[in-house]
Amino acid sequence: MANLIHPTAIVAPGAQLGADVEIGPYSIVGEHVKIGAGTKIHPHVVIAGHTTIGAKCEIFPFASIGQQTQDLKFKGGAPRVVIGDRTTLREYVTVNAATNDGDVTRVGNGCHIMAYAHIAHDCIVGDEVIMANCGTLAGHVILEDQVIIGGLCGVHQFVRIGRLTITGGCSKVTQDLPPFMTADGNPISVHGLNAVGLKRRGVNEAGQAALKKAYRILYRENLTAKQALAKIEEEVEQSDEVKHLVSFVRASERGIAR
Repeated sequence: MANLIHPTAIVAPGAQLGADVEIGPYSIVGEHVKIGAGTKIHPHVVIAGHTTIGAKCEIFPFASIGQQTQDLKFKGGAPRVVIGDRTTLREYVTVNAATNDGDVTRVGNGCHIMAYAHIAHDCIVGDEVIMANCGTLAGHVILEDQVIIGGLCGVHQFVRIGRLTITGGCSKVTQDLPPFMTADGNPISVHGLNAVGLKRRGVNEAGQAALKKAYRILYRENLTAKQALAKIEEEVEQSDEVKHLVSFVRASERGIAR
């Protein structure tokens, strides 16, 4: 099929469109934009800057993708946005370009970003991430794969949230959240393992048991993070999930939420 571009849409001559791209009424696509095959752009969408969008994505009305960073340190150049395949951006979502020339704000494959969510400059969002309505990421946030951000949840700049962690609605995240956890509150605190998510993602019973033991050491034994990690490495079966938990906590610069 040929591309289906509404007569009222404005597509700059330099834009690169894959096969079977659909662009709805009054949408605007800039000259440095690349859109993958089978992607659907609904009416009133603006895609600007040096932005690459993958295949089979869907972007809903009034989303704004690739606009200049809101960071006042911006000095020009060609910072980028890269969005993976099969990602959905709902109404009024904003994804800002990175701050420095050549840097990138990245959203992975298979993500579902709901209405009014904001992804700021230099964020790295992994695959299969879900952000509920009005979830907000400040600059340089990292979300690993399969994270779920609750509605109206705010994430402070430079925070990292580990794989398969889920945050409650209206939470305030100012420190790193280790992988495989559930967390909620203002300020946020960790309440336990994301047991449902672990089962859905095929983590076996032995892996779940090892994570449960590691969680208890990290959060229930009143140890420092350094002491807890040493004990986990000594006493807990070193499954892939436990190894990832340990390496994530050890790499934290902001400290982990307790």
